Amino acid sequence: MTPQTSERKSRLLGAGEIDVSFEFFPPKSEKMEQALWAAIERLSPLCPSFVSVTYGAGGSTRERTHTTVARIINETALKPAAHLTCVDASREEVDAVAQAYWDAGVRHIVALRGDPASGVGQSYIPTPGGYQNAADLVAGLKRIANFEISVAGYPEKHPESASLKSDIDNLKAKVDAGADRIITQFGFDNTHYLRFLERARAAGIWVPITPGIVPIHSFRQVAGFAVRTGASVPAWLARRFEGLDEDPATTHLVAAAVATEQVMDLVDEGVKSFHFYTLNRADLVYAICHLLGLRPLRAAPLEARKAAS
Repeated sequence: MTPQTSERKSRLLGAGEIDVSFEFFPPKSEKMEQALWAAIERLSPLCPSFVSVTYGAGGSTRERTHTTVARIINETALKPAAHLTCVDASREEVDAVAQAYWDAGVRHIVALRGDPASGVGQSYIPTPGGYQNAADLVAGLKRIANFEISVAGYPEKHPESASLKSDIDNLKAKVDAGADRIITQFGFDNTHYLRFLERARAAGIWVPITPGIVPIHSFRQVAGFAVRTGASVPAWLARRFEGLDEDPATTHLVAAAVATEQVMDLVDEGVKSFHFYTLNRADLVYAICHLLGLRPLRAAPLEARKAAS
């Protein structure tokens, strides 16, 4: 049970008491690239533990992901984590991408099975000659180099899993193959995350399990994402955004309150690390992090910031 308001540790959070990481996606146009780098510049002074860059279905954003990660390495002091999937690529092709990341200075990979190029919800068929699943990919990456590897977890189970048990068994296979961290799919009811954590620990999974948090820039859009990834949308959440489809300013105020409340409740349960799905938008994430006690460090030259990291 959440502590009473007067006793809540989250009310007294200060800088350094929690860790955050941010996810971005590679831009498709010059305008989107400007938005991405504005978001990175806005959030980087909060000193995230790492920032991840997504990888499109079927490797459709492979080059853009690599370009974005390379620029983060060359122009910032941030530590990038590149997403990598098994879809539509042979082992040799995936290994070549991983080796290129290592050679470019990337030391952290988010290893995912990936969704079929035809889209979420379609049947997954392993690529002939490719990695069969995320556990297989993790093992392959560890053979290439000593990458830090994060993998995905699903508090309400992956949509394709037959049961909660089979989902945990699959998760344990990824950890046994060498995964160092689990990042969960976003959700809105903390009960699901806490039960997932209990199931994982009971199964002998002891790596850090970081909850994924998504600020709701558009309720309709995020609810659609949730349905496709197996995350439930509570009735109380829908009620909070009711009537705001054409009112983005109020939507963002409500979203900041909802996400901050969710994270503070988890802090009071002992959780100290959070992964934000930014959707390449910084203002909401920045506001939430501020409410959580994070404060920006004064900007410093790239060389000095890298030396301090």
